[in-house]
Amino acid sequence: MSNKDLTTWDPEDEQFWESTGKKIATRNLWISIPSLLCGFAVWLMWGIITVQMKNLGFTFGKSPEEAKALLFMLPAIAGFTGATLRIPSTFFIRLAGGRNTIFFTTALLMIPATGAAIGLQDPTTPFTFFMVMAFLSGFGGGNFASSMSNISFFYPKKQQGLALGLNAGLGNFGVTTMQILIPLCMTFPLLGSLSGDALTLANDSGTIFKRVAAGSDTWLSNAGWVWMLWLVPLAFAGWFGMNNIRTENASPNIANPLTSFGRMAWLLIIGFASAAAGLYFIITFKDQNWVKWVVLPAVIAICVFLMKLLSPGEIKSNLKRQYKIFDNKHTWVMTIIYVMTFGSFIGFANAVGLSIKFIFGVQHVEVDGVMTHDMANPDGPVTFMWVWVGAFVGALIRPVGGWIADKVGGAIVTQVVAIVMVLASIGVGYYMHLGYQSATPQDYFMMFFILIVILFAATGIGNGSTFRTISMVFNEEQRGPVLGWTSAVAAYGAFLIPKVIGEQMKATTPEYALYGFAAFYAICAILNWWFYLGPKAEFKNP
Repeated sequence: MSNKDLTTWDPEDEQFWESTGKKIATRNLWISIPSLLCGFAVWLMWGIITVQMKNLGFTFGKSPEEAKALLFMLPAIAGFTGATLRIPSTFFIRLAGGRNTIFFTTALLMIPATGAAIGLQDPTTPFTFFMVMAFLSGFGGGNFASSMSNISFFYPKKQQGLALGLNAGLGNFGVTTMQILIPLCMTFPLLGSLSGDALTLANDSGTIFKRVAAGSDTWLSNAGWVWMLWLVPLAFAGWFGMNNIRTENASPNIANPLTSFGRMAWLLIIGFASAAAGLYFIITFKDQNWVKWVVLPAVIAICVFLMKLLSPGEIKSNLKRQYKIFDNKHTWVMTIIYVMTFGSFIGFANAVGLSIKFIFGVQHVEVDGVMTHDMANPDGPVTFMWVWVGAFVGALIRPVGGWIADKVGGAIVTQVVAIVMVLASIGVGYYMHLGYQSATPQDYFMMFFILIVILFAATGIGNGSTFRTISMVFNEEQRGPVLGWTSAVAAYGAFLIPKVIGEQMKATTPEYALYGFAAFYAICAILNWWFYLGPKAEFKNP
């Protein structure tokens, strides 16, 4: 047994917590956070990379409209795969332990990071290569489920909201870090010859600080290389600094590290196979907008079923015990509510860059009686100067949401959040509509921007409050798997939101996407009130 394995762990015992537990938990939390940050960054980097691919003239031999659709597809693929991989990742901690899991899943991120860096050096790289790299970027999406489940075992109930809010909130800064760091590091050859030859911008680009004119040099491959500078030391930190908790409720039957890695790899293969099958149907029938609503729940069900059917005996018995969460109605209620909060955060983070680029960064003018949406707008906002703000606010305020919920109750905070999200999404949709019909869309950008930031802030607060509710409704054994499961389903927002917005943009009605989201948020408000605030609530304002 490794000296990194903890055979005794009782954070609810105040004497143990103050004398021993708090120090160990804090160390594990502060290694977990940057590892999760890199997971988010690698998972969602395609939302920024594709904007620069557009500026560099990556067309893959297609027409402008076809190339636009392909670019929207890359973040959607990464979002879909990452969400699917959260399903097996939900159960990693009990099977393999926290230390083994965080090390292994962090190391896997090096594959898509390196692959993207190599492919992005050449504009003639086939689109299928980028599809594969976006597919493998799903590793980063899956990491959230195992990370949150792991941290939930380290902290006492009374600190769950804050601890999980810090892990998720600061981990979510991977989105903002990526949105700021990638454009900055593309302005110079970060790793010398490894960064490849400079590419010439076909359209204006920029960073958080300034506009960069067309004709300037850029090094797009740095969008992949920059994460390797983080991932290598973080993998070492996870291996030498984190712990496995070998108690009955956490990870009682951990095998040696290689066997643990094998267990996780097998479940990941099942997750990848399920995601690949789903994406095949979605891409094959891409013109049928209804297909995704059938495929998505089918993929979830198939992945859960195959994990149980194809896993070896020891894994199967372990999964059977954890699958008991599906017999609890509150698992399903909280899954829907968490889709509202985290699903919206991750989905808008994945879509806002291309939305700014294609709604406010172009002029929408009538040519020969036909409205066109591909004429460059010299007065439009520079995407990279604005895209990071919403995710930054949403991540920054997330621990605050957990802290407020610890003080006043999770459900009441979630209720206020749901109402704000209904109103903000209607407003965002309205200004998207005005911008998409105008030759001067920049006139409507600032109101769109303010409302989208409000929407991000609401999702961040709601993320913290839903963690509080989950920690109070479920017992210690089920809490971690429920956190992982709800985050898995909610992560499909990273696929659905850019997909739905892209479809509606193609139909010239992007506002319909936001109005549909508002209707869903209203349903979530009703569910939250009925189960956790109303007169028949089994748990009152947990």
